[in-house]
Amino acid sequence: MTKITFIDAAGQSRTVDAEDGSTVMETALKNAVPGIEAECGGACACATCHVYVDDSWVEKLPKAEQMEEDMLDFAFDVRPSSRLSCQIKVRPELDGLTVTTPEKQG
Repeated sequence: MTKITFIDAAGQSRTVDAEDGSTVMETALKNAVPGIEAECGGACACATCHVYVDDSWVEKLPKAEQMEEDMLDFAFDVRPSSRLSCQIKVRPELDGLTVTTPEKQG
């Protein structure tokens, strides 16, 4: 299984097993990771699964599509490493991925 580390806004981290083929958001919900609300259930219709991807991982992810970029306009404190976790598919190459949740969701 692929391991993903979630760091909350207070700096507390938790590493969880993620099922390949799922999304980072689904993994967060399955593991009760705080800070991921996912109000739209992964339809890329809100920004409540916003995360900051660790700088060492940004280039290893596929570029955000236009719909994701548009939804990020509604997120709180958007940064260059901002992504919607519902749009990041878990795959073995992402083993060790680290993301941080924002102080609040949009």
